[in-house]
Amino acid sequence: MKQAELVVIGGGSAGLSAAIEAKKQGIDDILVLERSAYLGGILRQCIHNGFGVHKYQEDLTGVEFAKRISDEAIEAGFPCMQNTFALSISKDKIITAMNPEEGLFEIQAKAIILAMGCRERPRGALMIPGSRCAGILTAGTAQRYLNLEGYLPGKKIVILGSGDIGLIMARQFVIEGAEVERVVEIMPYSSGLARNISQCLEDFNIPISYNSTVIRIQGKGRVESVTVAQVDDQRRPVPGTEFDIPCDCLILSAGLIPENELSKSAGIRLSPATKGPIVDDDLMTSLPGVFSCGNVLHVHDLVDHVSAEGARAGANAARYLHAQPEVEHSEQPAIPVEDGFGVNGAVPQFVHRKGREKVDFMFRPRGKYTNCKVCVDLDGVCVKQVKKMVLTPGEMCTLSVDRELLRGAADKITLRVEV
Repeated sequence: MKQAELVVIGGGSAGLSAAIEAKKQGIDDILVLERSAYLGGILRQCIHNGFGVHKYQEDLTGVEFAKRISDEAIEAGFPCMQNTFALSISKDKIITAMNPEEGLFEIQAKAIILAMGCRERPRGALMIPGSRCAGILTAGTAQRYLNLEGYLPGKKIVILGSGDIGLIMARQFVIEGAEVERVVEIMPYSSGLARNISQCLEDFNIPISYNSTVIRIQGKGRVESVTVAQVDDQRRPVPGTEFDIPCDCLILSAGLIPENELSKSAGIRLSPATKGPIVDDDLMTSLPGVFSCGNVLHVHDLVDHVSAEGARAGANAARYLHAQPEVEHSEQPAIPVEDGFGVNGAVPQFVHRKGREKVDFMFRPRGKYTNCKVCVDLDGVCVKQVKKMVLTPGEMCTLSVDRELLRGAADKITLRVEV
């Protein structure tokens, strides 16, 4: 059995940032496991820009960001086992993994950082009836085909969902000579960043239908058309609003799901709101010594935030391994964090009464709100509020709170939106 002080599962932005920071904090025995042949994760297929503005103070493509952070990891000198698939984690932190060179093997870790990222919702999860024909792809798969393999997946394209990858691919399809017939979004607003709606759809005259969805797929062998209908408040198709759109490709951009099969195998508690692990303000899960960060914890909108959260997880894992008192906390139980009005999936879900000066909260708004406030309540009493011009589900909301405000004998912390 292999031994390691710290094992990081995932060699993308979150995992590499965590490992690099842990190395800076004095942890030398670090091992990174990455299932693909390359470091950098999904960023390798992102040829558009908008990455690294916060981390590197430069506007980089995803490929450039992946190269930089991979080079930093190589320079740090810890081993990265690529083409290595982690199969399970036991409660005593034994990782079972496999790769072509060594076959099946085990690693005993003192601490683990989960950074496996997320996956897209496939057609089966969306339950769209109709023909089981070719030409139905997730946006990330289409992005890989186009940017890494050099294949254009279709000539007349409909995109279901307005997630960021789908919006970016809509623009790229047009640039590559395809026709994007329409983007169809079931919600009354986009689930992507506002800048992507402007730069990817409006600038390229691509129409978008809100409060609508695809209710049927037609085609023999390959997609020939899709039927679109408006939906009511319960997201049910409204009879009489149906119309057909001829196309040869349907792209699904309808949400991301954290990759938490490993977390489940370890018995780690998961949040029904984020679909990721429940963590405290050290990003530690319900299994002591196991931390979580990045899109496996909760789906982010910016890779810079993923990287920053990874670095926090790495620093906290290093403190755990050094057994510093602030990680041990007090004997008092941690304060649970609840979602109030307008808040969906607040992270962390527990806050310790002792620790570093600041507590960083993140959440997705449940709807679109303007000229509002984000409030932090301690047992129903507001201890901090921050004015926000706009909140939208497409953008993560972040809030930093002085721990001194949370030291009272509180039973719960509530995050809410006040309109």
